[in-house]
This record gives sequence, C-alpha cells and structure tokens, in this order.
Amino acid sequence: MENQPKLNSSKEVIAFLAERFPRCFSAEGEARPLKIGIFQDLVERVQGEMSLSKTQLRSALRLYTSSWRYLYGIKPGATRVDLDGNPCGELEEQHVEHARKQLEEAKARVQAQRAEKQAKKREANGEGEAPRRERKSRPTTPRRKEGAGNKPRAEKPAAKAARAAEPRHTPVTDLSVLKQGQSVKVKAGNNAMDATVQEVTKDGVRVQLTSGMSMIVRAEHLMF
Repeated sequence: MENQPKLNSSKEVIAFLAERFPRCFSAEGEARPLKIGIFQDLVERVQGEMSLSKTQLRSALRLYTSSWRYLYGIKPGATRVDLDGNPCGELEEQHVEHARKQLEEAKARVQAQRAEKQAKKREANGEGEAPRRERKSRPTTPRRKEGAGNKPRAEKPAAKAARAAEPRHTPVTDLSVLKQGQSVKVKAGNNAMDATVQEVTKDGVRVQLTSGMSMIVRAEHLMF
C-alpha cells in the first residue's frame, strides 16, 4: 500500500477508473450515463487504492460528468450503468434536458473565449481599426433651369451704358460714293478698324489702315 503511486490530477484518476471499471468508465469516445449515487459505490470499492481520497474521487467524477463526451451520451433511450456495467434504468426526460442545456452553455463559453482571444491577438498585432466617421452629405442647391417661369438675368448698368455709348456705323452699299482719302471703317470680326480709301477697283476698295498696311476690302466689310 505504501509503495502505490499517487494520482495527482483528476485526469489521472479518470484514467485509473477507466482501467479499473472498463464497463462503466471510458477514457475516450462517448461515455455511458452513470448510476445515480455511484459516488458511494466508488468510495466503497476503491477505498485505500492508489491513496485516493474522497475529495479526489468527487473532483474526478465532477470533471467526467461535465465533459462534452459524457453530456453527448445523456440522450433519450440511453441506460445508466453501475461500476460493473449493469443497467440501472433509463434516463429521465428532465436529466436529458439538463444535459442538453449544459452542453449548449459549454459550447457558448468556448466560442466566447475564442472570440476574445482572437480580438486580443488582432489588437496586439495592430490590426484593430478605429470606426470610420460617416461623412455628412452637404445639401445641394438645385440649379435653376432656364425656361418658363424664370426671369432672364438683368444686364449690369455699366455694360448697358457702354453698349449704348458705342457709335453706330452705316454699311457701305454703293462704292461710287467713296473717294480717295475718305475715312472709313473696316469690319474685322466684332471690331471696326479705322482706314483711309486709297483706290476703288473692280475687285474692291484698297484702303490703308492706321498701322500703315494696305489691303483690298470688299464693300460689305466697309462702313462709314
């Protein structure tokens, strides 16, 4: 008895029970539902073996019955067994429902722990992103469409006065009235340049601009 090795963890105790009572406990795979009150049977059967105490047996039994593989085995139609594997009655519905809730809660805890661990890992790696601020859209001013109901823009007074002050020119319609040395205007786009008649020819009128350049101009480009 004194030379027996001591079991230090609940997992070691479970491994010992699976070897000692193979028809009741299992070290891997789906576990069979245990007889109600099996703790007292364990105390009586293994008392003094492997220097096990009641506290160690109770902790190991709690770990075993809260494992996922054991909770999976608590299902309708399953039969409880004693230490020797003898059937001890079917599971009650309330026990099946209780095991199902325990399993769901255990899975939820594991998922929450994984999510928290991943969040801390991303934060440690600097992968966390600050929430982006949404840009507020500025109200757009609708463009005024030209058409019915829209008044035309009023002309500025200065521009109107300048336009009114512009001299009125009379187009030349008869070349016979032109004489050498007479002052005329030559249209060049929207402008009128000062010129002097030099000669009236069959092709047009030769004029000299104030710049000194001479050129032949048709009658429709001349004004008084």
